[in-house]
Amino acid sequence: MHHFLFLLAIFAISYATEYFRDDFTVSNLDRWVGSSKRPSNERGALDLSAGKCFTDQAVETGMRTSEDARFYAYTTTFAPFSNKGKTLILQFSVKHEQSIDCGGGYLKLHAADLDQANYNGDSEYYVMFGPDICGSTRRVHFILNNQGANHLITKTIPCETDTYTHVYTMVLKPDNTYSVLIDGTQKEHGTLEEDWSILKPKKNQ
Repeated sequence: MHHFLFLLAIFAISYATEYFRDDFTVSNLDRWVGSSKRPSNERGALDLSAGKCFTDQAVETGMRTSEDARFYAYTTTFAPFSNKGKTLILQFSVKHEQSIDCGGGYLKLHAADLDQANYNGDSEYYVMFGPDICGSTRRVHFILNNQGANHLITKTIPCETDTYTHVYTMVLKPDNTYSVLIDGTQKEHGTLEEDWSILKPKKNQ
């Protein structure tokens, strides 16, 4: 499976504070730390590439997973922040250059004290977002963590499965509403209360 992450950005709408961005125009991947939790023969290496087809190589160069059938767990750090009272936006682009039957291109937001060297699927996170393709599962994962428990959105949001570049955007607003956009088009929206099983069911009086 090959994934291209051309642009990653995390920012909050409060005079448009941008907390993190990497468009790989000046990056050499040194800021990204690979986890050594899995055996070395299961881990894949990253490189930079504009892919097979591009119009501007410098602009379209991105992070690429370079080997098939490998696990990729890379993290980078940025200054801690709070989105309290602000609209939080997570956006990135991904391209699968080959038709895949199993692969995920999602991102996670973790606490600042994450053990990057031992990062694995059990590492606690705040938000997980992005496309997942595996057999009959072809959806956008949107998972929120509350008090140590992960909650997957109850709605099924189809993801793109072709070999073109697509931009995925997650928006969380301070009024507990959200929206998911693909290529700038809203695919789903609603409230955290209605579309996640985070809150306990109300008891009948």
